[in-house]
Amino acid sequence: MSITTAGSELTSQYAAQVISDLERNAKEQERISAEIAALQEQLAALQHDHSVLIQVQQVLGLSPTPVQPAAAPSSATVPAPRKKAAAEPAAGKRTRAKKAAGTQDATTSKKPAAKKPTNKAAAAKTAQPTLVELVRSHLTEQSEPRSAAEVATALGQAHPERGIKATVVRTTLEGLVAKNQAQRTKQGSSVFYTAPGAAEQTATPVQGQAEAGQAE
Repeated sequence: MSITTAGSELTSQYAAQVISDLERNAKEQERISAEIAALQEQLAALQHDHSVLIQVQQVLGLSPTPVQPAAAPSSATVPAPRKKAAAEPAAGKRTRAKKAAGTQDATTSKKPAAKKPTNKAAAAKTAQPTLVELVRSHLTEQSEPRSAAEVATALGQAHPERGIKATVVRTTLEGLVAKNQAQRTKQGSSVFYTAPGAAEQTATPVQGQAEAGQAE
C-alpha cells in the first residue's frame, strides 16, 4: 500500500509541474509574439520614413550618401596574418617585404576601381531628370493653373517608377515659388501654381480681343 501511495503522489507532483510549465510556456509565447508585432510596426514606420527622406533628398538635389552596413566583419580578418607571423618566426625579411609589396599593389589596384562607381552614379544622375525639373517643365506646358495634387497625378502617370507623392510635389512647388520660378494663386481654400510667364500669356489674348471689339 505504501508503494502505491508514493507512486500516486509522484504522478500528481509531475502532473502539477507539467501544467505549470505549460502555462508558463504559453505566457512566454504571448509576450514574445507581442514584442515581434511591436518591432514589425516600428520597422514599417522606419521604412516609410526612409522612403520619404529619400524623396525629400531628391527634391533638394542632394547626392545620395552610400550606406555601408556590417563593415565590422572585415576587421575580424586582420589578426589572421599576425598569427601566421607569430607561428613562423623563422621567416626572413624577404617574405615580409613581399607581403608589403603585395598589399601596396592591392591598394593601388583598388583605387581606380573605387572611382568607377562614382562616374556611373554621376552619369545616371545626369541621364535622369530631377523632380524639380519635371515639375518646372510640367508647369510650362500647362496653359491653366494646376494644383499640387493635379501635378502629382500627372507626373505619377508619366513616371510611375518614381513613386511621386503629392506632399513632395507641394514642397517642390513652394521651393520654385521661393526662387521666382513659379507663381502661386489662391482661389478660395485651394492653391494653384503656374509658370512665371503663364499669367501674361493668358492675359494677352483677352486684351487683343477687347481691342478688336473697340476698333469695330
